[in-house]
Amino acid sequence: MALYDIEVKRIDGTAGTLAPYRGRLLLVVNVASECGFTPQYEGLETLYRQYRGRGLVVLGFPCDQFGHQEPGTEAEIAAFCSARYDVTFPMFAKIEVNGDATHPLYRLLKAGAPGLLGTEAIKWNFTKFLVAPDGRVLKRYTPTDTPAAIEPDIVAHLPSAA
Repeated sequence: MALYDIEVKRIDGTAGTLAPYRGRLLLVVNVASECGFTPQYEGLETLYRQYRGRGLVVLGFPCDQFGHQEPGTEAEIAAFCSARYDVTFPMFAKIEVNGDATHPLYRLLKAGAPGLLGTEAIKWNFTKFLVAPDGRVLKRYTPTDTPAAIEPDIVAHLPSAA
């Protein structure tokens, strides 16, 4: 299955595919509201606001598979992200990133950029994947890789500023 054909559900419940993001540089992140890395929402939003005009889209996929750190409903997650971090980048419904019920997007991402020693499993919340405008998975980042630390890679894959 091609990346842009993958079905997703927005955090507001609307269904669609990733087709609207074709031709954009994507930063896909499994997020959680009660994680030690949750403050990275601020950095992710900063990257999105700074580079969306050049083609970057941050996509947030809440996940409750790590320490029950995303216990809320989609409405609660959306309210938290808006009130606490003024998140404006696209957010999606909760998904699983590991195990038998792994979302097809994460099956593709993990196969395209395996982790340490070739393992595919996502280790924790705020694992990030950089995806080229043509849908190729470019790189995987660990939860400890901050948005600021990966900014140079993002800039390197964006068209030059006008």
